[in-house]
Amino acid sequence: MFLSGIKKIAKRAKVVSFYYDFLNKYEVLYQAFILKFSPVLYTKRRYKKIYGKSIRLQNPETFDEKLLWLMLYWKHPLKTECGDKYTMRLFVEHKGFGHILPELVGVYENSNDIDYDSLPHKFVLKCTHGCGFNIICTDKDNFDKNDAKSKLDKWMKIDYSKVAGELHYKSMQPRIICEQFLEDLACELPVDYKVYCFDGKVHCTLIVQERKLVKHQALFDYYDREWKTKLPYSYSSLRADRKITKPVAYDEMLEAAEALSKPFPFVRMDFYDIKGKAILGEMTFTPSGCIDKGYTDFGQNTLGNLIKLPQKVS
Repeated sequence: MFLSGIKKIAKRAKVVSFYYDFLNKYEVLYQAFILKFSPVLYTKRRYKKIYGKSIRLQNPETFDEKLLWLMLYWKHPLKTECGDKYTMRLFVEHKGFGHILPELVGVYENSNDIDYDSLPHKFVLKCTHGCGFNIICTDKDNFDKNDAKSKLDKWMKIDYSKVAGELHYKSMQPRIICEQFLEDLACELPVDYKVYCFDGKVHCTLIVQERKLVKHQALFDYYDREWKTKLPYSYSSLRADRKITKPVAYDEMLEAAEALSKPFPFVRMDFYDIKGKAILGEMTFTPSGCIDKGYTDFGQNTLGNLIKLPQKVS
């Protein structure tokens, strides 16, 4: 009787698991269908699912709402050029700021083109057409090339515009680049300095620390442009009493950020301070897919007010 009961429970659990797997697959396919034929409807559904309320696309007010409006209605080709991690480098060099870019070791059309013997002992591999497609090597002697190839081949097939509807990724040509490994004086992953720019003016900087920990344990703090006042934009920052020293290269970051961000209603310029020198990592137009519940209401409203919506560009 006991074994019979166990078998019935196991069978029932298997049926329930199959049912939920079917629903999840159906939902993924359905969302992909909506995104293909109506990015606006897809965005409305995604926003309501996360926030539990309707987005105000006709009269956006919050930071998230305006970022989503820009994503849908301001399809300027420069967003694609500067969102791509390779072509961004060409834009930055053309503007006279090539000195703030990390050293480019190689550019590859596919993983088979990578000659690992020619790479330095430490390096970073990135797919240029998305977010999070990074492989960090700190010891080439113990580097798993097969695992790297498997990841790169998988990422190269992904159309990142379909992940969260971030449309400017759609026209990017998938590439792999190899850049120098960036490390601070403690030989750890460097702190991120994410500079928020509105029409070529820096408003604030988000400092992200301890990224080597699991994602939800990373530390987030905002400082004003002059690095005098901590801004109450992040719940993470409100729950902690942290004072962060202004990086040595901060003025260099501000100069580059304001020069490079002029064409854009909003862009986040992501920097590192490496031994007192500013290094630009990327230019971000749709942070967190344009929906981030980590902001306080004050942060959402203040940052939203700073975005002046331009004429639509289709």
